[in-house]
Amino acid sequence: MSTAEITLRPVVAEDDDFLLSVYASTRAQEMAMVPWTPEQKDAFVRMQFTAQKQHYAAQFPGANHDLICVQRTPVGRLYLDRGTDTLSILDITILQEFRNRGTGSEILRRIMEEGGASGRAVSINVENFNPSLRLFERLGFQRAEENGFQLLMKWQPAN
Repeated sequence: MSTAEITLRPVVAEDDDFLLSVYASTRAQEMAMVPWTPEQKDAFVRMQFTAQKQHYAAQFPGANHDLICVQRTPVGRLYLDRGTDTLSILDITILQEFRNRGTGSEILRRIMEEGGASGRAVSINVENFNPSLRLFERLGFQRAEENGFQLLMKWQPAN
């Protein structure tokens, strides 16, 4: 796959079902462990998806919400807040079946290039048990803060 095949496009209202499926994929392992009916799990995931969407809209009103596409097929989401000093990745998720193909790495490199060109750091919060933590470390992100199982990872551009 060439990096030119990886594109971003702004989220539109018609993308909600896809975005819900992306969000649900991040909760699938957790949902497999709870003794709820499929209907209860679905209601919980929908409620959490809505709460997250409202939180991002309230806390980061200027953030970009994009679909990550490979050959125009949506494969994930990227929520990015372009602050004065920091490019804050609020969320980057690639659907399981599209992972480990370089898509996430390419998107992260592009954000880091933007940060480097503008002298801004790049940050993301990630759980210390999240497998993507290794990817962030491999790309040069450092642990900036730790709060329980949450880590603030930061990449600083060269001066």
